[in-house]
Amino acid sequence: MKVAVVGTGYVGLVTGTCFSEAGNDVICVDNNQEKLAMLRDGQVPIYEPGLETLFDRNTKEGRLSFTDSLADAVDFAEIIFLALPTPPTEDGSADLKYVLGVANEIGKLITEYKVVVNKSTVPVGTADKVRDAISAVTDVPFDVVSNPEFLREGFAVQDFMKPERIVLGSRSEPAIDAMRRLYKPFVMSGNPIIFMDERSAEVTKYAANSFLATKISFMNEIANLCEKVGADVDQVRRGMGTDSRIGKRFLFPGVGYGGSCFPKDVSALFKTSQEYEYMFKILDSVMNVNEIQKGILVDKVRDFYQTTDLSGKTFGVWGLAFKPNTDDIREAPALVIIKRLLEMGATVKAYDPEAMESVQKYTDLDIEFVDSQYQAVEGVDAMLLITEWNEFRTPDFDRIKSSMKAPVIFDGRNVYELDTMRNLGFVYHSIGRASVADVEKIPSNE
Repeated sequence: MKVAVVGTGYVGLVTGTCFSEAGNDVICVDNNQEKLAMLRDGQVPIYEPGLETLFDRNTKEGRLSFTDSLADAVDFAEIIFLALPTPPTEDGSADLKYVLGVANEIGKLITEYKVVVNKSTVPVGTADKVRDAISAVTDVPFDVVSNPEFLREGFAVQDFMKPERIVLGSRSEPAIDAMRRLYKPFVMSGNPIIFMDERSAEVTKYAANSFLATKISFMNEIANLCEKVGADVDQVRRGMGTDSRIGKRFLFPGVGYGGSCFPKDVSALFKTSQEYEYMFKILDSVMNVNEIQKGILVDKVRDFYQTTDLSGKTFGVWGLAFKPNTDDIREAPALVIIKRLLEMGATVKAYDPEAMESVQKYTDLDIEFVDSQYQAVEGVDAMLLITEWNEFRTPDFDRIKSSMKAPVIFDGRNVYELDTMRNLGFVYHSIGRASVADVEKIPSNE
């Protein structure tokens, strides 16, 4: 089939590349000339495992191409995907100006039947708005489909090529038939394509992400309670997760969720509920808990040193991305933590396998970036582990201990076992578990 994808951000580029891998001819549209030059030169502007291999293969074989001409893409394609930004506004609602602006332009360009697909995460009622924007400027027949994405950063290619389910919102038989043919190669193992009306599809995406964010915030509340009552949240998590009604995933406590989806989607769903005069109390609490949780590691640092003045102290930070296997720093807890440490007078050295360039480019945080995880702990008063990259899971603890002024670790992801850290002689603070050792009992390396 012939497919156009408008927008080459994270969702658009993965979508276009994976459709081309299934044998479709795909043209991706973007007005960012710098990004287009990179893509045409064979450079993938985002870090996503597995994407570069598919990108290289399909660009070389001519199934995947890039243009700044929306007119050419509309003329070429049977199905046009809108994968455009929907950034949150100041009040938390989604800004639809890019989606509706392109929809209006498509309406001016179409000369025959097209299927226009909302791939962006958009609030309920957006399909109607896109339909109105197109029909306002044309009498040519078309259909609008809601097709929310469920891509996990770090696993996006895997999620697209082997989806657990595909949600499609449409009441048009021609559109349903076209989308079924397009997605058939991706569900050969029998996973479902779920058809529903457009508004239900729009709510489904927000509901799924908001429920997962709720699980995270709930476990963070449980972790905080565990510390108060002397329980171990890891044991509680295992006890809960074996209940099939609850499941094992998204029960790991930490320093809060971040990224491009959960914060934005929870906020947008909450705003939608307000617009319809419904108070979504659970989501209000989820957002509040998450903001508090982002500061929990700084609270532990402050309590440990018994001061809010960290002048003269240096902290090594492992991990800047909001999660492993991505360079995405949007709403990353690490940025909140580092900002607060700097405001308290501390010096920060940081290492992340992929996200350091993004932090340098998009923030003004006064951080010393280093080339390895071990350089990040040289001469520091303490280390903060914030993003649980695999390479951080089994480090050389002897090397770490000998490099630090004092062997103190604040672990925001509960990566290490308490007994291990106790036997190695570290002062170790994590989330929802007992602290290990006491600073007076640990010799300094100074």
